[in-house]
Amino acid sequence: MNYPNGKKAKVYSSNKMKQPNFSNRGMTLEEDIAAANEYYRMADIAVIHKKPTPIQIVQVDYPKRSAAVIKEAYFKQASTTDFNGVYRGRYIDFEAKETRNKTSFPLSNVHQHQIDHMKSCYEHGGIVFLIIKFSVQDETYLFPAEHLFPYWEDQLNGGRKSIPYDMIKSKGEHLPFHYQARVDYAKAIDKLYF
Repeated sequence: MNYPNGKKAKVYSSNKMKQPNFSNRGMTLEEDIAAANEYYRMADIAVIHKKPTPIQIVQVDYPKRSAAVIKEAYFKQASTTDFNGVYRGRYIDFEAKETRNKTSFPLSNVHQHQIDHMKSCYEHGGIVFLIIKFSVQDETYLFPAEHLFPYWEDQLNGGRKSIPYDMIKSKGEHLPFHYQARVDYAKAIDKLYF
């Protein structure tokens, strides 16, 4: 059973709580964002898409005429960010990240090529941010790139290698779970950028 707040009921078996399945951990946030993007598109609010990861297929096996199985493939190039599109006439570009860390967001979750891409989009007037989910707290935040960049530069110069949770709470915008737009980041963009 799912409650109206989106949380699942705990399942008890023989007086023991059922163990959670972590097989797809890390995909939940992206799936929630994809659902929000679909809602935005259907409601004519925004057009935001997940960027495909560019791959080069090297070897394909054809066990049957109607089926092909990719046996070997390589990434063509480093991907940039997860999502991009247009909202209220502005270019949107963002990366989605989850962490089980309770007190900070590790910068090791982001890569230099992603930062370079985000800086370029930001310098050209795009709205650029991270959507960060703290899994343990079950809280999600939109964290603007202009607050991310100083932390990135600081860690390259021997400084802190994470962004404190309290800083993300104060400089970011909390994204509560909703039924239709599960991660309703458009409202946060309105508040921070318009």
